[in-house]
Amino acid sequence: MTAHPGDTGLLAPGWSGSAAASATGDDAFLRALLDAEAALTRAQAAAGLAPAEAATAVTGAADAGAFDVRSLAERARAGGNPVIPLVADLTKAVGDRHGPYVHRGATSQDIMDTAMMLVAARTLDPVLTDLGRTERALSRLAAEHRDTAMPGRTLTQHAVPTTFGLKAAGWRSLVLDARDRVRAVRESLPAQLGGAAGTLAAFGAYGASDPAGLPEIYARELGLRAPDLPWHTLRTPIGDLAGCLAFTAGALGKLAVDVLTLSRTEIAEVAEGSGGGSSAMPHKSNPVRSTLIASAARRAPQLAATLHGSMAAEDERPAGAWHAEWEPLRDLLRLVGGAARDAADLAEGLRVRPEAMRAHLDLTHGLIVSERLSAELAPVLGRARAKELLTRLASTGQPLAQAPELTDTDLDPTHYTGSAGALTDRALERR
Repeated sequence: MTAHPGDTGLLAPGWSGSAAASATGDDAFLRALLDAEAALTRAQAAAGLAPAEAATAVTGAADAGAFDVRSLAERARAGGNPVIPLVADLTKAVGDRHGPYVHRGATSQDIMDTAMMLVAARTLDPVLTDLGRTERALSRLAAEHRDTAMPGRTLTQHAVPTTFGLKAAGWRSLVLDARDRVRAVRESLPAQLGGAAGTLAAFGAYGASDPAGLPEIYARELGLRAPDLPWHTLRTPIGDLAGCLAFTAGALGKLAVDVLTLSRTEIAEVAEGSGGGSSAMPHKSNPVRSTLIASAARRAPQLAATLHGSMAAEDERPAGAWHAEWEPLRDLLRLVGGAARDAADLAEGLRVRPEAMRAHLDLTHGLIVSERLSAELAPVLGRARAKELLTRLASTGQPLAQAPELTDTDLDPTHYTGSAGALTDRALERR
């Protein structure tokens, strides 16, 4: 399935062409809405509230290709949501005999919320796949560069030596955190079924002896979790989804902004495996994947904030709060889906330049090891004398190699990265 012709992502290269684009397009939402409607009739048939023939008829008619998305969008204005015109069209397609079983007992929000959960599930599945690709690539980088020394940087300046292996292990740790959150939310996505005001009363009127048991049957038809209660104004599923998506965007954003910094021309410690070109400067190979991920990370928190703000939903069904969720949630799914794809490509193709890292360790003429030297010289010279010596050398710009108190081993940055290697090993034990 491809995105609708009016929804191709021309201004969104971060998600255009991704699995998320297909899973969140207008056609995909239409399919989810129809899946929700068909499952509702099947659930009622399974509960003895509708004939099996009706379930077959509704399921057969719920073919997204048979419905006009543009017409539904235009007619949605009358009632404020696309379910109302869709129910009319689906009922007509099913025919007079079984048409009365379309949407019976449900409200528009039941179908919209359920469809949103289906779209989220269909988007998060490839996100999890891409996070797995990213994790495996970063694991390889961390192991390969366990002992590759490089400058650690704090507040933009050289701090103490670290290793690229530890940096990659840190990125991987964030990716695993994101994976765990996405996986937990994916497994908890619930169907929605409550009827007009969340009481399931209509299903009792249609003959259900236990209306409260119907949502479980409905959820089973859809492959979603059975809700504890109708959640029309109890928006925990949306809040959890927003939170995990925003976190994932930020976790991938950390990888991206580090690569952006380290791939600067004057640093060039890493490079994207396949950079992007420039319309004006033929010599450039831009870190495009990192740029798009960083863009997603900057947009995601505001989208999540709208979704969290919509949790203040009045009454048993709200006016505006629910409606405010649709577009931000779709945008958030798209951003994270595209960022996860780009992060996997970035990690798998990242080129590491140990020789540049090693050269940069010498830019401060040995001062990058001053913290460790201060600790090691203190027992010999005294804390005050050690600090005075190193501060004087730093202020004069004199290379530490000229200090008679220091040996080549003292000044070797790689002599101080053993703990970074141990931390990398420990981080890579996590699965």
